[in-house]
Amino acid sequence: MFGIVRPCTHRLSEGLRTEWMAHLCGLCLALRADHGQFARIVTNYDGLIVSVLTEAQTGALPAGRRTAGPCPLRAMRTAPVAMGEGARLAAAVSLVLASAKVRDHVADRDGLLARRPVAAAARRVAAGWDRAGARSGAALGFDTALLVDAVDRQTGIETLAGPGTPLLTVTEPTETATAAAFAHTAVLAGKPRNAASLAEAGRLFGRLAHLLDAVEDREADAASGAWNPLTVTGTSLTEARRLCDDALHGVRLALREVEFTDGQLVHVLLAHELRRSVDRAFGTSSCSHQGLQVPDGSFGPPPGNPYGPTPGNPYGPTPGNPYGPTPGGPAAPPPPRPPRDRRGLIAGCLVWAGLACTCQMCCGSYEDPWSRERREAPCQDCGDCCEACDCCGQCGEGCCCCGDSCGCDC
Repeated sequence: MFGIVRPCTHRLSEGLRTEWMAHLCGLCLALRADHGQFARIVTNYDGLIVSVLTEAQTGALPAGRRTAGPCPLRAMRTAPVAMGEGARLAAAVSLVLASAKVRDHVADRDGLLARRPVAAAARRVAAGWDRAGARSGAALGFDTALLVDAVDRQTGIETLAGPGTPLLTVTEPTETATAAAFAHTAVLAGKPRNAASLAEAGRLFGRLAHLLDAVEDREADAASGAWNPLTVTGTSLTEARRLCDDALHGVRLALREVEFTDGQLVHVLLAHELRRSVDRAFGTSSCSHQGLQVPDGSFGPPPGNPYGPTPGNPYGPTPGNPYGPTPGGPAAPPPPRPPRDRRGLIAGCLVWAGLACTCQMCCGSYEDPWSRERREAPCQDCGDCCEACDCCGQCGEGCCCCGDSCGCDC
């Protein structure tokens, strides 16, 4: 799994977490359905954003979901997964992205890829992914030649780059590729007027992806002598951070121009989690509250005066009986727990083996192999990843940092 937008599921509300996993699993299953089991290894966090953008413009439809069978990576639970053109476009883009990543590692002679036989095999795999992505893209009206051309131009640009070369010259091919992918989601959603704004958001997202990858690999590349755009062009981390902050601001502005049916998950991923990705790469922390997502899914400022008087009498009596039992409160009986069928000894042992082999028992939430009770893995402590930023303390109830309804200027 690779990608720059990697949200901790504890920061997402239950609904957003379900939606995010639906797109992630939908991408994985679309790769399997169109390209076979081996293609599932190219599943990545950034590719699923294409699926999220498509659905955010059309709205979640019953036909866009299906229930997938038990999977070891879901602790052997079924789950609703996204399907349709958005997931298939994400699969095509992911194949080409993975191909580019393999080619980059081959060019850098990383690890085993320094050996010629292994590098030759990796090139053949990458070429196969290019062809597979082209087939899927063509079925959706998307020409992946734009992506492949960007990958090919990247090598030439890196060869000619040197001290003083503008860093944005090096990131241009990646920007062009992601702009094309983002813009095509508007075509699939039947909202071509969104294409220009999504292309701009995609261009800046591609810039961020390239820059953050360079920042994260800077020390390792220096130790191994591998090519790194920051080192080769002589760009400081301060300048790289400035470019990243400008790109973050540009993504927010571009998304404000897009007409979404339900843009909540897009907002969380591309406004808040993208900011966290930048902070994580640079080892800093900052607040990502810079614009409110209003209930209709857009990204404009909240209507009306947020400091005006509250409608009605704020000191009037509470409707109804204030001393009566509150539904779900202390006076109400707890809801009965749904019955769970215990697994037998052999079935439980098989499930236990699957959970252990896929690390779910170490780093995820899972069902007990025998009792089916929900468990939390011992290393599920997120540290400070779930701590809200300082300005959230003034937001009132509901904090967008945690994926809930925004209660402050985010």
